[in-house]
Amino acid sequence: MWLIPCLLGHLNASDIGPSFFHEVVPLLSKIGCSSGACHGSPNGKNGFRLSLRGYDPVADAQSLTRDELGRRVNKISPDLSLLIQKPMMRVPHGGGQQLKNGDYGLEILRRWLRHGCSTAEPAAACVGIRFNCADSVMLSPTDASRRLEVWAKFSDGTERDVSKLAVFSSSDLGVVAVDGDGQVIGKGRGHAAISVRYLEFWRSLFVTYAPNGTTQQATWPNPMNQVDELVDRQLARLQVVPSGLCSDEQFVRRAYLDVIGLLPSTDEVQQFLPRTDPQKREKLIDELLKREEYAKFWALKWGDLLRVNSQQVGNAGVQKYARWLVDSFATNKPYDQFTRELLLAQGSTLTSPAANYYRTATDVNNATESTAQIFMGVRLECCKCHNHPMEKWTQNNYYGFAAFFNRVQRKTNRRSGDLVIWMADSGELNHPRTGRSVAPWLPGIGDVQDRSDGDRRAAFVDWLTAKNNEFLAAVEVNRIWSHLVGRGIVEPIDDFRDSNPPSNPELLAMLADDFRSHGFDRKRTIRLITNSRTYQSASQTSHQQPADEKYFSHYRSRLLTAEQLLDAIGSFTELPEHFRGLPEGTRATQLPSPDINSEFLEAFGQPKRETVCQCERMVEATLSQALQMANGKLVHDKLSSADGRIHRLVNGGTSDQQITHELYMAAYSRKPSERELQTIQIHISKQANRLIAFQDVGWALINSNEFLMQH
Repeated sequence: MWLIPCLLGHLNASDIGPSFFHEVVPLLSKIGCSSGACHGSPNGKNGFRLSLRGYDPVADAQSLTRDELGRRVNKISPDLSLLIQKPMMRVPHGGGQQLKNGDYGLEILRRWLRHGCSTAEPAAACVGIRFNCADSVMLSPTDASRRLEVWAKFSDGTERDVSKLAVFSSSDLGVVAVDGDGQVIGKGRGHAAISVRYLEFWRSLFVTYAPNGTTQQATWPNPMNQVDELVDRQLARLQVVPSGLCSDEQFVRRAYLDVIGLLPSTDEVQQFLPRTDPQKREKLIDELLKREEYAKFWALKWGDLLRVNSQQVGNAGVQKYARWLVDSFATNKPYDQFTRELLLAQGSTLTSPAANYYRTATDVNNATESTAQIFMGVRLECCKCHNHPMEKWTQNNYYGFAAFFNRVQRKTNRRSGDLVIWMADSGELNHPRTGRSVAPWLPGIGDVQDRSDGDRRAAFVDWLTAKNNEFLAAVEVNRIWSHLVGRGIVEPIDDFRDSNPPSNPELLAMLADDFRSHGFDRKRTIRLITNSRTYQSASQTSHQQPADEKYFSHYRSRLLTAEQLLDAIGSFTELPEHFRGLPEGTRATQLPSPDINSEFLEAFGQPKRETVCQCERMVEATLSQALQMANGKLVHDKLSSADGRIHRLVNGGTSDQQITHELYMAAYSRKPSERELQTIQIHISKQANRLIAFQDVGWALINSNEFLMQH
């Protein structure tokens, strides 16, 4: 009986115990106990397992209060509980010290233990969270800090300040930092998102940090269209002056490589440069978009996303699937129709090439994850096992999406290399945690009723391609922007989430709205971007310009892709690569699949097309690339071939100056400077063999950054 007064001594009639669901669970997430690196990992740590970020509080209650005979909690002497002893480092703890005397979190745990470790579900559920301020915040050196409050909204209409239980994070610590109490501090020029998580709820706000005062006196280039107006508006906030226009020589090379994947020929350059028409750049873009190389080049890009290779779709299917992609771009098929044909495809993969989408998406999970990533920019993989740790998507959402694809069936046809995609009339998907069947689910709509024809995909595709859908248009215009400008407005381009905000939200919204309102016309979007000053700006920056890698103040130089570089070397030497089994004249940027086993292409990052992630295409420079260019067989053979450009020029009686002019025009789309002419002439005059001397010049030109880079 002596225990009764002892226990009563711990309690106060006015002291209501903390809610396990609303206080203890988010606290364990905040101090890191339920993180993926700690007890929230799939197997837990040292025999103690929690759900990741508290997505399954019922299971967490069991782990804390019942597992190991309840040894983790001590209701009589709370401070002796392992739940307190470990994070305070009173006993050894692999996670280090997470709590100390005076912490708000420590008092929460003590009170919960004193009140008997109740795990009863609360009467009112949390239904959302909000910040105590607007969704956009401007900071400057004189006002560089802001305290954020987070309020939780409950189903009974009440609200509660949960700032001390919420987890704060910054998308760019170089721009703004945020501490555990929600104190935001400006660090460097730029734009970032502060995200907050409480339970399964996420919210973000945008923070811009810029220096005080006005932009330094400078001449701002005039905007050429709405793209420039929105880019300039963002740059003005950050006080960054954009670069001026690139030269015609830079533009013609840039446009050819970006629109059709190939270098312009010397004749094409010489036809373009002398033109005095003020609209000659606009007209060149129109001309390039009409060329057959455009459709083949952009089909190559989508071939990467759709995993078009013989291992995925079979030898017989590669050509048909690739041809379907080329035809889609050649006819400028509206993107919503393109999407609809892929996602609703069924039948033989040989007679209905779009059905190969479900051949590469080999099961319900792969179809769910691939579709979300390609068409929605959402990476759902981790939601298969638990709620997304960095986003609003939950495990329930994952299986709600998956229910749309659960009835897709695959059957091998008697015909060699064929697969038949068909839809079952019935079949339910069970949630792995609850064991219950899952209804198809859509954001903003909820559960979706079955269609009478049994093809649930139709409801999903109708939602996805609707004019008011927030995902489809934004993801595709961001993908197009990234290809043309070198970096996505959202980067990575297939990772749209609140904690990874667009660098220019207004620009992304404008492009997406324009895309939708003009019938999902991809050529129109390419025209809009390439006719902007932003796209046509110089890649060189002034020493007075602040560093900018995100806000498009200048054109972003980058390595040519593997296929572009191989074609560029072939164009420069007049010896294009021949690909066995493909029609004469097929370029590397027009390959239907990567199944050609090219050591050169592999070295420069040609993807094997095993995943739908853009990251599979390697873009970083490597030692093997340098070796390929410096002394690789392919480069050597093309430069020294008797059938190549250099032999033709040297043996044709062309003067040294004329040869130099043509080589520069072929490599850089420009004439050599006087200094370059003099340097090359000195080199030629010192060599006994004029042919070998010019081969040296050719080698130097294609090993330069100006050749290897898009700029």
